[in-house]
Amino acid sequence: MQPAVRSAEITLEDGAIRFDPGRVGHPGAFLFDPEAPQNRAAPVQVGGRQGAWYTQGEYGAGVLRHYRRGGLIARLSRDRYVWAGAGRVRSFAEFELLQNMHAQGLPIPAPLAAAYWRSGMTYRAAILIERLPHVQTLAKVLDRPSHQAVAEAIFSMHQAGVWHADLNAYNILLGDDGKVWLIDFDRGRGNGVSPSQRRNNLLRLRRSLEKVAGPVGVAYWETLDKAYRRCA
Repeated sequence: MQPAVRSAEITLEDGAIRFDPGRVGHPGAFLFDPEAPQNRAAPVQVGGRQGAWYTQGEYGAGVLRHYRRGGLIARLSRDRYVWAGAGRVRSFAEFELLQNMHAQGLPIPAPLAAAYWRSGMTYRAAILIERLPHVQTLAKVLDRPSHQAVAEAIFSMHQAGVWHADLNAYNILLGDDGKVWLIDFDRGRGNGVSPSQRRNNLLRLRRSLEKVAGPVGVAYWETLDKAYRRCA
């Protein structure tokens, strides 16, 4: 992947913030606090494990997401991760991946800022990204003839060497103008995608679509899969 666009970083008493200085002129911990009045935060009702909010600021409209664990491990710790150095912080890794992708013109929202807060051998993290206007999840609009556009968006991601850790029907957004966007690149990687990883991404999407819409979802995926193969 190409080098990321310019970013800046400031330190906090217990962590750090990395941000796009072209979009965020006054970085601070308040950016990641849904209770800070200047953010005008409203909870995202779908997904996010009750850890995502729509916000407003000097950057325009944003989506704030606090990193939350899922599955059985969430019973032990809902939002703390093992500290392995700043270079392994999940929010910084996603921020840098998104910057690289955005610089290449891939269909993803622009990253605005990311942060972490360390406490001993654990840390918490959050990321702020651009909010896309007038979009809906693929799960809600399977009746649209969007197969080709969705296939092309996924193919462009793979061609750029990016692997999505959780490609599902809620992490693909469709705009009113027909444009397709890919979101949520936590744990994603940008160091190349093998043929088996491409296939596994698509099969993960198939399982999601089947869960969401049964036979209708499977039929949508089969047409999308054929469109993806035509992109090669």
